[in-house]
Amino acid sequence: MERLNLRHADAAKALGTLEEILHEPYSTIVRDAAIQRFEYTFEAVWKFVKEYLKEKEGIICNSPKSCFREIFTLGFLNEDDTVISLEMTDSRNETSHTYKEEVAKAIYDNIEQYMLLMKEILQQISKKL
Repeated sequence: MERLNLRHADAAKALGTLEEILHEPYSTIVRDAAIQRFEYTFEAVWKFVKEYLKEKEGIICNSPKSCFREIFTLGFLNEDDTVISLEMTDSRNETSHTYKEEVAKAIYDNIEQYMLLMKEILQQISKKL
């Protein structure tokens, strides 16, 4: 349980920093900082989900997509949010290509939607803790 609580705290803190940067006026520096914060926030959230599934549900998943599919099966996500979570995973995987302007812009344009979804996932699972 200790590890799950640490994962939860990490995810909540990361979400706070992501939300904070999204209140800044747009610039390429803010965009790049938001993408960096999205990367580590995504990692913190999916690892929290993974730990929750292992500790509380007895489910082992080893990738973000498999974890998001599992929480859909458990009723934490609806079908539309599950699709967005899978797209979010693809966007996270694309962050290594943000040197391409069009990739960086596309990721940035979706970060607020992703942040809201990750926040919802955290809240839904937290209700079960």
